[in-house]
Amino acid sequence: MLGAGRNQMPLATIGAARGANVRVGLEDSLWIGPGQLAESNRVQVERIRSILEALNLEVATPDEARAKLGRKGRENVKF
Repeated sequence: MLGAGRNQMPLATIGAARGANVRVGLEDSLWIGPGQLAESNRVQVERIRSILEALNLEVATPDEARAKLGRKGRENVKF
């Protein structure tokens, strides 16, 4: 589930509670909370992870997420 703008975290939380996969990031919202800009994508990922873990919802590991999305992983990309 994707929620853009100020609704990103609430919609991601609702979606996860209903069994959806979620994503967050600066490309969808610059905010981490009311009136507070997110410093990075990492901060947004940490925030949604802490919310979901507090609700006892399963959070994929980076390797699980890469496998699900068909991504190679940083060590296998030749830049």
